Order: sequence, then C-alpha cells, then structure tokens
Amino acid sequence: MAVRLADVLPVEIVSADSRQVYRGLDIGTAKPSPEERQRVPHHLIDLVDPEDDFSVVEFQDLAYAAIDAILERGHLPLLVGGTGLYIRAVVEGVRFPRVEPDPALRQELEHRARQDGAAVLHRRLAQLDPLAAARIDPRNIRRVIRALEVILTTGRRFSDREQPAPRYRSLLIGLTRARDELYHRIDTRVDAQIADGLVEETRQVLARGCPPDRPALQGLGYRQIVAYLSGRMSLPAAIERIKFETHRFARQQYTWFRLDDPEIHWLDAADPATFERALQLIQAFQKIPTSREVAVTQ
Repeated sequence: MAVRLADVLPVEIVSADSRQVYRGLDIGTAKPSPEERQRVPHHLIDLVDPEDDFSVVEFQDLAYAAIDAILERGHLPLLVGGTGLYIRAVVEGVRFPRVEPDPALRQELEHRARQDGAAVLHRRLAQLDPLAAARIDPRNIRRVIRALEVILTTGRRFSDREQPAPRYRSLLIGLTRARDELYHRIDTRVDAQIADGLVEETRQVLARGCPPDRPALQGLGYRQIVAYLSGRMSLPAAIERIKFETHRFARQQYTWFRLDDPEIHWLDAADPATFERALQLIQAFQKIPTSREVAVTQ
C-alpha cells in the first residue's frame, strides 16, 4: 500500500518494524525489495548488526529525526509497520525512561532466566511493578529484564512514564482481512521464505558470530530455524511452528490495534476500492489536491 501510494503522492516510508533494523535479516523480516527501495525512499532499515542492542528509545529518536527531515523536504512521511510499541512511540509520543544499560545487572538477570526460567523474572517484576508485568509478555525476556533494570537501578517503576506528548498530527490507517484468508496468506509467505533461503540466511548470521539468544534471532521465523539448526527440531516441525506462531502474532496485533479503535480507519485489504479509499483519506487529511499531476509535483 505504501509503495503504491508513492506513485501518486510525494511520500517517503519510515519502517516501524523492530526486526528490519538488523542487517542481514532480510528474508525472515520481509524487508522491502531493492526495487521497492529504489521506487520510494525507505528509512530505519539496516541500522545495526544482529548481535547489537537496539531499543525503542533509539528507534523513537531516529524516527523523529527521519520524519522531521522528510517534512522539511516537503514530503509526506508514512510510518509503516509493524511493531505496536514502535508505532505508539512515535504517534503518541510515549516518554520512555532514559536509563543507561547496566551490563553487569543484565548479565545477572539473563543468567537467572537461563537457570530458573523466564517466569521467575516475570514474577519478580509482578512484585515490583504489577502494571508493567501485566503489559509485558512473560516470554519477552528482553523487555522483562529492561523493566527490572529500570526499577533496580533507579527505584522508579518502569510503568511510571511521563504523560505522552504527541509530536505530530497523525492519520491512522489499518488494513485487515478475513481471518481464514489472513492465515492462508501467512502460510503461503512462510513457505516462500523457506524456498527463498531463510534457513541459509539464519545459518550465515550464526556463522558470523551472532549468539542464537540475541533479540535479533528471537523474532518469528529465526527462533524456530535456530532450533532446527541446533538439532532441537526437525525442519518440517520448525516450519509448522513458524506458521502457528505467526497466526498467534496476527491475533495479538488485532488486540494491540483494536478494530473498535475510533482513531484507526480500518480498510479491507481484499477490497479493490481500498487503495482509492486510503488515498482519499490521506488527501483529506493533508488537504492535498486530487489532481495526480499536482500531487506528484508538490
């Protein structure tokens, strides 16, 4: 949708995908193709190596800088994704605790998670900050550790964020599909990713020295292929697990981006009229003339 809009509007795309920031993770993150990236400028892709840390605070700062530059060029930024927290960080202007990482504490907590299980850390978080624990998936060890890090180093609860301060006026457009069709498209894409070399891509990232427990390799697709490459799962089982987990992720996205949210204009991606409807929404929002020539030359 975003790439098609670039044919009729002066837009640039800002990725809000927490995995597309990693270099070398192309197939499993469904990065835009080289042709698409030539067709329209893309930002916040291929920023760090898979073994590097990357936080939502860093994303927010870089997204603000990219969006401000796009606006200065007189173009329209399209925030496309993806990761709900990253989108909220920009759209709502969430103010995150800016606490420097404590490597020794992180190492201690990571060791505890490996030794006793991630649930132990989540229970500790629930004792110290029940609101943060309710918001963070117990399986998201990195987020649990970060929340504990903030509490243990500052004495402030991770959930005690300042009031959001939106930096921009935003138009929110959501694309949806019938659930059965969505699941079918997910399964087809997973099969295509395997055919395109997801296993070899994962093997190469590991061979370059990226530890298998780094956040970059904990995303959908990579986590399951790592399990296959380590002998803990057969390839057919890994593929089925990717499909199952991606179905679940899609359901979680419907929870995060609620269908009854009055701020989101939901459009059926299968409807042939959806592109024109999205274009009309953007033109009305920006008061852009409907003439194709005027829109392109602005």
